[in-house]
Amino acid sequence: MYSIETKKLTKKYKDKVAVNGIDLQIKEGELFALLGVNGAGKTTTIKMLSGLILPTSGDITIENMDMKKDTIKIKEILNVSPQETAIAPNLTVKENLEFMAGVYQIKDKEKKINELVKLFKLDEVLKKKAKTLSGGWQRKVSIAISLINDPKILFLDEPTLGLDVIARKELWKIIEGLKGKKTIILTTHYMEEAESLSDRIGIMANGNLVDIGTAKELIKKTKTKNIEDAFVAIATGGEL
Repeated sequence: MYSIETKKLTKKYKDKVAVNGIDLQIKEGELFALLGVNGAGKTTTIKMLSGLILPTSGDITIENMDMKKDTIKIKEILNVSPQETAIAPNLTVKENLEFMAGVYQIKDKEKKINELVKLFKLDEVLKKKAKTLSGGWQRKVSIAISLINDPKILFLDEPTLGLDVIARKELWKIIEGLKGKKTIILTTHYMEEAESLSDRIGIMANGNLVDIGTAKELIKKTKTKNIEDAFVAIATGGEL
């Protein structure tokens, strides 16, 4: 079953085509990495898939629901962890979690918060104000908040951007633990992250979805030695 499916998905800004008629199918429980250089169209695609902006034309189906007709229902089953850390700086970590649990009207919010505290190992920072945390802790809290409504579909936009190696690896473990339980769409500029975490990788260039496959398939197809070289070859049309 497809969790996400698009047909001829297009977004235009005046004369500029940001996304050019892409067809995409993402399976239920799959971790799909969407890669592309800046301006390739991946952020616009993510915004359309998550209901933040409307497409100019084309169709989006989420869990067998039409984005045009069932936007409210669709938004109830997904969440987004944006590139910009989405936490209230003057609230403590626990207050952030409680606030968002209230926004989503979580029935047993204490149980849900405790689950997330355990998953992300937030005990030592629960009473600290978010603005006093390191970048790694802030990203953990931001991703924890995106799971507060137990979404079926989770969008992770550059989840480890700017983190040190240890903080990045810790987040990888958490993301790996979510695989198969949720459909995850990941955007990242770290090729090793995409290779390590994803079931499949989609590569965008100039608004087009130019190739899809596992890391191994893309490396084999381009006759390169690693996923970074494969990405460059595909994104530039073969110019290594």
